Amino acid sequence: MPAAWMPVLRLGAYASLPGRAPRARGGVPIAITCFTRGLDIRKEKADVLCPAGCPLEEFSVFGNIVYASVSSICGAAVHRGVISISGGPVRVYSLPGRENYSSVDANGIQSQTLARWSASFTVTKGKSSTQEATGQAVSTARPPTGKRLKKTPEKKTGNKDCKADIAFLIDGSFNIGQRRFNLQKNFVGKVALMLGIGTEGPHVGLVQASEHPKIEFYLKNFTSAKDVLFAIKEVGFRGGNSNTGKALKHTAQKFFTADTGMRKGIPKVVVVFIDGWPSDDIEEAGIVAREFGVNVFIVSVAKPIPEELGMVQDVAFVDKAVCRNNGFFSYHMPNWFGTTKYVKPLVQKLCSHEQMMCSKTCYNSVNIAFLIDGSSSVGDSNFRLMLEFVSNIAKTFEISDIGAKIAAVQFTYDQRTEFSFTDYSTKENVLAVIRSIRYMSGGTATGDAISFTVRNVFGPVRDSPNKNFLVIITDGQSYDDVRGPAAAAHDAGITIFSVGVAWAPLDDLKDMASKPKESHAFFTREFTGLEPIVSDIIRGICRDFLESQQ
Repeated sequence: MPAAWMPVLRLGAYASLPGRAPRARGGVPIAITCFTRGLDIRKEKADVLCPAGCPLEEFSVFGNIVYASVSSICGAAVHRGVISISGGPVRVYSLPGRENYSSVDANGIQSQTLARWSASFTVTKGKSSTQEATGQAVSTARPPTGKRLKKTPEKKTGNKDCKADIAFLIDGSFNIGQRRFNLQKNFVGKVALMLGIGTEGPHVGLVQASEHPKIEFYLKNFTSAKDVLFAIKEVGFRGGNSNTGKALKHTAQKFFTADTGMRKGIPKVVVVFIDGWPSDDIEEAGIVAREFGVNVFIVSVAKPIPEELGMVQDVAFVDKAVCRNNGFFSYHMPNWFGTTKYVKPLVQKLCSHEQMMCSKTCYNSVNIAFLIDGSSSVGDSNFRLMLEFVSNIAKTFEISDIGAKIAAVQFTYDQRTEFSFTDYSTKENVLAVIRSIRYMSGGTATGDAISFTVRNVFGPVRDSPNKNFLVIITDGQSYDDVRGPAAAAHDAGITIFSVGVAWAPLDDLKDMASKPKESHAFFTREFTGLEPIVSDIIRGICRDFLESQQ
């Protein structure tokens, strides 16, 4: 095979002497490792030999039939069905880059999606050979003379003291231009390198903001600094307006999911790079990000000068977008030149786990108790509708032993704790026990029920870091005073939402509700009207939670 091979990972039986490119001898396929990638072999057509016993779970494969060149050749061959885990000869054909590499589960390998890559390859059955697949492979670089060659490195665990899931939201607008765009990528690459990316350290992804946001790669795509740097280098300039707000909102809502590599209990971070100023409103995006528990950092470069302020939609855009307006989440660089000195201070911020205040959200940092009217005027069928209302609210929250907590009390003249905050720590169990609540029937003593709930349900969790909420659902007038017990609950730091149905007096609902009354008291004539109130209660809880965190 006449042309020189692009070196791969380790020196093997067919590697040439140091300083010379290895060649296949007499049509014999080159032995490669399990992890040799398509980009490591720069030939239009090449015959390689995959070793036996490659661990399927460690293959990185992107695409189906046509694979991104960052994929493992042997992994792609197993995925395609060309070889089994016993290894064997494979013929590799180089192809141009493309967009939208698909994810397919085949032959024990789940390939991954990739938005775009600069080169591709496909594989077919290779020529048989008597050569044994030893697992040794061609060297990727000229080894230093006299030094022992290193083995293929294991997947690195990374910096365990810097656990974060980070999305770099880079500026790809005409505002920054091609030249500064490349300088921006260089800076992001330096930050990524210093973070200590690894399986147990930080994971990163990249989103480009321009006319329309584009997720370039996700958290799950790469877990080594080397691959991340290569991926950043491959990102192309898009141009268009700098719609940073649109891109931030898209990132907060779509980027951090379990399917794309988000890890449970790890802070979610977006580092937004803004060259100049955004073309759109960024305040709403900041609110959405905070609601989703995303810690937003703004790295502003070349702030607008006084003569340019008239073109800026909101001069306070940084303060309105960051997680907290306390100076920690904003970072400024005068320009894109000589930025190396800014890398370490930014990395230190991103690795400060205890400062990620927006990781606490209304979905994972609240205690919500439901006080359910079980009086005889409700009736069994309507009582079921009330339980459905309770379930629809509860299932929205991230219930766990360290997250949101749910409790329920049913009342008539008497009170019955159906379950407390510490009884169930999974959403499935909470929803199951709500469905199983049995209707009591009796009178209506709402005031006593509020006092009972404050004392017996909220009392044991008075030292909890979660914010406390009480949702009262009743269909009639209370036989006792509600104003005093409600005021005591408010004084104890409990926010009350009152929901009245049918004959519930508006005065009682307002007396029980927290201020402002108009956003904490709700009424519907029919029990079927409870369903539209679900979203109002959820939004209200999130609004009050965010205000309490300011």
